[in-house]
Amino acid sequence: MREIVFDTETTGLDPKTGDRMVEIGCVEMIGRVETGNTFHAYYNPERDMPAGAEAVHGLSASFLSDKGLFRDGAAELLEFLGDAPLVAHNASFDFGFLNNELQMVGLPEIDLGRMIDTVAMARKKFPGAKVSLDNLCTRFGVDRSHRIKHGALLDAELLAQVYVELTGGRQIGLGLSADTGTEASNAPVDSPVLPKPTGPRREARPHSASAAELAAHRTFLDQIETPIWLK
Repeated sequence: MREIVFDTETTGLDPKTGDRMVEIGCVEMIGRVETGNTFHAYYNPERDMPAGAEAVHGLSASFLSDKGLFRDGAAELLEFLGDAPLVAHNASFDFGFLNNELQMVGLPEIDLGRMIDTVAMARKKFPGAKVSLDNLCTRFGVDRSHRIKHGALLDAELLAQVYVELTGGRQIGLGLSADTGTEASNAPVDSPVLPKPTGPRREARPHSASAAELAAHRTFLDQIETPIWLK
């Protein structure tokens, strides 16, 4: 199944009071495996950038001033999203901003039935625990050492790994307690972060025996007297 994990950065907390989406990052997954296909865009919000918001994501009004408008890139974004379920952390926030942008340019809003909220998933799985993206990365051993500020694509890539863990995935926190023999899956453990392959994809090697190999095998079998498989 195709799913899109995404994150947004904004000028503030509420699109109803004039806040706008300024960045979106999307990661494609098929069967809970990242395909390597991503979508990333910055948008000129046509307004100022509050200092508090800039402190979170580092995107200034000056930086965004020469970026495209959402209406000019909406079709490309919607084509990437397709009809896939959309995964986000505190998804109602991201859906609210995305649908506000779509509404402003006269495009249909995205059905909330496509929304998968990893905050709700984490709260159900770990009642009472902190479920920020940083906390979940620590719990599951996801490397976030390169996350200095919030960034939509980086956060979507981290969330994709967390989503796999929340849905059973690699279970890198699953272990056995030395004294009780019970699962100790809530304890963070060190896990190596393997680099993504960068070389050309190598086609699978054929595994069927060749005609010559089959003939040699038959000759070998014919030399065996009273083989056990004929008894």
